[in-house]
Amino acid sequence: MRELSDRWRRHNRLEKVGPLIAVWPEGSWPELLPESRLACEGPLAREWEMELRMRLTHAEFLADDTPLAAVFRVPWQWIDSGYGVEVRRTQDGHRGSYSWTPPFDSFERIPQDLSMRTVGVDEDGTRALAELAEETFDGLLRVEVGGAFWWTLGLTWRAIDLVGLEGLLLGMVEDPDGVHRLMAWLRDEHAQFLDQLEQGGWLTPNTREHPIASGGYGLSDEIPEPPQGERATCANLWGFAESQETVGVSPSMFAEFVLPYQKPLLDRFALNCYGCCEPLDARWEHVSTLPRLRRVSVSPWSDPWRMAEALGDRWIFSRKPNPAHVCVGFDEDAIRRDLRDTLRAARGCVLEVILKDLHTVEGDPTRLSRWVRIAREEAARAGL
Repeated sequence: MRELSDRWRRHNRLEKVGPLIAVWPEGSWPELLPESRLACEGPLAREWEMELRMRLTHAEFLADDTPLAAVFRVPWQWIDSGYGVEVRRTQDGHRGSYSWTPPFDSFERIPQDLSMRTVGVDEDGTRALAELAEETFDGLLRVEVGGAFWWTLGLTWRAIDLVGLEGLLLGMVEDPDGVHRLMAWLRDEHAQFLDQLEQGGWLTPNTREHPIASGGYGLSDEIPEPPQGERATCANLWGFAESQETVGVSPSMFAEFVLPYQKPLLDRFALNCYGCCEPLDARWEHVSTLPRLRRVSVSPWSDPWRMAEALGDRWIFSRKPNPAHVCVGFDEDAIRRDLRDTLRAARGCVLEVILKDLHTVEGDPTRLSRWVRIAREEAARAGL
C-alpha cells in the first residue's frame, strides 16, 4: 500500500506511472456487502464494521488501485441550518430516483427569501466517538477526526433544488438577470460557508488516501500542509466543481451563467478537479481557464480523442467508462472496446480509469473484479 500510495502521489504531480485503475461501487455496495454479512449488533458498530469490510473488499476482492492506510477516520458530527426554505423530496425507498417540488417558481423573490447557512459542529460528541474508536482499534489503526462537508462547489445542483431544472435552464433565456442574481448569491453563500469551516478549524486536508472529486485519490506532496499548530484552510485542500445538470446549454451560456460563479470558489484551493458525467469537449476552452486545474473528468459521453489532444500531459485524464456495460448484463466485448479506445487515445496522457455510477450489478459482484482484471489485461496489451 505504501508503494501504491506513492504511485498516486507521483500520478497527481503529472508523472506517467501507467494507468491507475479503480472501482467505486457506490449504489452497488449493498450487493457486494449485504447487511446480513455483518457480525456486529449495535448500529454504530455495524457502521464501523461496514467501513472496514469495504476497505477489505477493495484490497482482497476487487484488487484495484484503491490506496488504503492504517487510519480510521471519525467524521465531524455536524449540521447546517439550511437556506430557510424546505425542499421536499419523494423517493420510492429502493435506491431509486427522487422527485421534488422547487420552493420557487420564479426568480423574483430570490434571494430575498433565502438565508445563508450556519454550521453547527458537536466537537465534544465527535471527540467522544474518537475516544471510543481509539479504545476499539488500539494498536491496530490510528484514529483521526475530520472529513468532508461538501462534495461539489458546482452551485447548479443547489440552484436546481430551489427553482427546478426547467426553471434554471429556461431562466437563462427568459430571466437572465434573475439567474445571475441567484448564482451570485449561491457563490457568496458558499464562500461564507467555507469561511465558517476555516474559522472553526473543521477543515481536513484531503491529500492522503482520500477519495476526491468524481474519481481519484488525493495523495499529494505539492499541496502544503497547514503550519504546525495552525488550522487548515482551503489552500491545504483539493477543490472540485462540476455542472452536470447544465449539459444541455451552449458553451457560451455555460461560460456566462455557471463558470464565473464557480471560479472564485475554486481559486481558494491549492489544486482543482473539474467535471463528472458531463462531456467537457465543447466546454474545454472555458474550463481550461480555471485556477490551478489538475484533474479533468472524461465522461462516457466525451470524445476521448478530442479530450486527449486537449489535456496532453498537462492535466490528469480521469476517464469514466460507461457503467451500463457492467450494470445491465456484462458485455465483455463492449468493455474491451471501450478500454482499448481509451488506452489508444490517452497514450500520451496522465491516465486514470475510474469505473463508477454503479447503481447495481444485478446481484453479481464478480462483474467488478472481472472488470478490473480486464482493464489490467488491456493496459498490459497496450504496453502501458
